[in-house]
Amino acid sequence: MSYLILAINPGSTSTKIGLFRDYEPVFMKNIEHDRAELEKFPDLPSQKGFRLGFVMDALAEHGIKAADLSGVVGRGGLMPVLETGGYVVNDVMKAWISAEKGGSHASNLGSLMADLVANEAGCSAFIYDSVAAGRLPEIAAITGFPEIRRKSLSHVLNSRAQSIIYAEKIGKSFEELNIIIAHLGGGISLSVYEKGILKDSVGDDNGPFSPERAGAAPLMDFLNTFFDKLPKQDIKKKIRGGGGLMAHLGTTDFRQIEADAEGGCEKTANLMSAMAYNIAKSIGSLATAVSGRVDAIIITGGLANARSWAAEIAARVEFIAPVEIMPGEYELEALAAGCLRIIKGEEQVRLLTGITDDGFGISEIIADEV
Repeated sequence: MSYLILAINPGSTSTKIGLFRDYEPVFMKNIEHDRAELEKFPDLPSQKGFRLGFVMDALAEHGIKAADLSGVVGRGGLMPVLETGGYVVNDVMKAWISAEKGGSHASNLGSLMADLVANEAGCSAFIYDSVAAGRLPEIAAITGFPEIRRKSLSHVLNSRAQSIIYAEKIGKSFEELNIIIAHLGGGISLSVYEKGILKDSVGDDNGPFSPERAGAAPLMDFLNTFFDKLPKQDIKKKIRGGGGLMAHLGTTDFRQIEADAEGGCEKTANLMSAMAYNIAKSIGSLATAVSGRVDAIIITGGLANARSWAAEIAARVEFIAPVEIMPGEYELEALAAGCLRIIKGEEQVRLLTGITDDGFGISEIIADEV
């Protein structure tokens, strides 16, 4: 028996989808959305119906009906802190995401869109390796504010998938290596894994700026510049969506930005070098989480296709460990593979049953409901 899996990976201005028969792709498509159209919606969750129309059109173009699907899996967004692996989409999860309690992020739409398709298909909806998957060690969670504890928010899905691919390439297992991995896309995150276990991470609000996110900034300057001067929603947009290169240059088109820098635009070239510098600095900081015992540094994500720029990052950190540049992402493949393993009973799946006041998920393993 074969299974037909739909994987949905929403981005800031795109929705990537992949239809898989077992592990083999039937088709994959990157649906580009007009930024002006998206900006008409008051928040990200309200975009789900608009984006879903394009997804269903793409399925119809390939002669696929919702009823043909065996399972639907969406990118896990800014969930409460979860375990790595798969979760069934349920009302507890949808309420958290719809209220954007963990923050505003395009990947939040993954669970909501998967749920809508699954309801029509009569099958289960899942998320896999959410952005918030992985619990930080206590020493990494403590901050100077007793009211605030650090939580890991990173591109877990692609980072783990690429790390596993790299380990196989050198004849090792992921669980044998200490790896720092930088995912470079519209948002940038970095993480360090010690023998397969997440030890620490740098998220998009406390690390490098990116094409559309502001990254870290001095707290007092931030307060003095924006506090009591802008509504909370406008400040949040400056942090995610309107920050980074977008704030400096008015665009997130990295291919054009790269071309402008190579064409002699000094401002653009300086910004790209500053972004590379900040990424390298974060890689260096994560090396301390494993006392400098790093087996490999991986640079991945869509921006890693800019080879000369990625090499600029590598040149600053290759003293720490060998650097492997692995452009692109395998998020759709990783989503579909996780969903397939769950449906076939090869991997356990969890159900989110509650959320603590400080944002940690309470879950139980289920077996027969999927």
